[in-house]
Amino acid sequence: MNITIIGTGYVGLVTGTCFSDMGNEVYCVDVLEEKIQSLKKGIVPIYEPGLEELIKRNYERGNLHFTTNLKEGLDNSELCFIAVGTPMGEDGSADLQYVRQVAKQIGQTIIHDIIVVDKSTVPVGTADEVKAIIQEELDNRGKDYKVCVVSNPEFLKEGNAVNDFMHPDRIIVGTDSDYASDIMAMLYEPFTKNHERMIIMDIKSAEMTKYASNCMLANRISFMNEMANICDKLGANIDNVRKGMGSDSRIGSSFLYAGCGYGGSCFPKDVIAMIKTATDAGYDPVLLKSVEEVNNNQKQYLSNKIKSVLGNDLTGVTFAIWGLSFKPETDDMREAPSITIIKELLDAGAKINAYDPKSMVIAKEFYFNDLDINYCNNKYDAIEGADVLVIVTEWKEFRSPDFKKIKSNLSKNLIFDGRNQFKNSLMEKMGIKYYAVGK
Repeated sequence: MNITIIGTGYVGLVTGTCFSDMGNEVYCVDVLEEKIQSLKKGIVPIYEPGLEELIKRNYERGNLHFTTNLKEGLDNSELCFIAVGTPMGEDGSADLQYVRQVAKQIGQTIIHDIIVVDKSTVPVGTADEVKAIIQEELDNRGKDYKVCVVSNPEFLKEGNAVNDFMHPDRIIVGTDSDYASDIMAMLYEPFTKNHERMIIMDIKSAEMTKYASNCMLANRISFMNEMANICDKLGANIDNVRKGMGSDSRIGSSFLYAGCGYGGSCFPKDVIAMIKTATDAGYDPVLLKSVEEVNNNQKQYLSNKIKSVLGNDLTGVTFAIWGLSFKPETDDMREAPSITIIKELLDAGAKINAYDPKSMVIAKEFYFNDLDINYCNNKYDAIEGADVLVIVTEWKEFRSPDFKKIKSNLSKNLIFDGRNQFKNSLMEKMGIKYYAVGK
């Protein structure tokens, strides 16, 4: 099929590239000329395992095109995916200004019937609004093209997005058109040959499914963080509690890991957006408000724990920070717990040696550009001259470090672990003072 993807951010780039790898002709459109030129040269603006190789391969094959010219894509396409950003607005709702702009441009540009697919995470009712905007532009032009608007939310985990797209748990399609349903089934058939994973439903339910899924996962994380905080008070071990809970088939083990809070581009934004949507509809979402409150508090867990051990005045204390991104296998620092932790330590007078395998440039340029932070080339450089080690992100390279080297470098012989990477018994055997979450 011929497909246009509008927006070359995280979702658009992964979606377009994976479709092109199945032999489709894909036009990825973005308003940023510099980004488009970089993509043509094989320079990918995000870190996502496996994506760069896929882009280069399909661009060289001629299946994948990058352009700032929307007409170039739409003139040749049967499907158009909207994958622009929906950032959080000042009132907590999803900001749809870019979605609306794109809908207007589609209505002004198309020269034939087309299926428009909402891939961006959007509130319930957005598909109806997109269709109305496109229709208004067509009416202004005196054109009578048939436009079907479909909801097809993404379920991509950063750090595993390519695999998630190629081997999806489920594919949600919201549509009121049998024709659009058949086309979407054909499009996704290469991804579902071994097992039928497509679920067809009404549009509003599809839009709701995305938010409900992310809110459920955020709920599990906040629940376990609250259980971990209670374990701290009672002397229980959250790792043992997790194993006991996760073995129950009704609960399962996914997303039951305690830590220093969730971040990223999805969970924080989507939980707040769902709270706003529910409130606007006249419903008080008490549980979702609690999920958000627990997470905000949890981002201060490590800094509070550190101050409870070392005191509120951290002047002259140097902390080695391992991990800046909100999770491993991504350079994304949006809403990352590291931002809260580092700023609170600096405010208390501390010095920071920071290391992350992928997020250093973004940290310097965007999140800590006005702060005095020493960025290190590797994890061991970060502990040189440091007093305390703080683990914020569970990158694989942090799982089995040289503990003798750590102990010999840290003057205070202290590790604060926000991701529960190590066993208490091992730390005790190594003679390291170890503080984790709920253990």
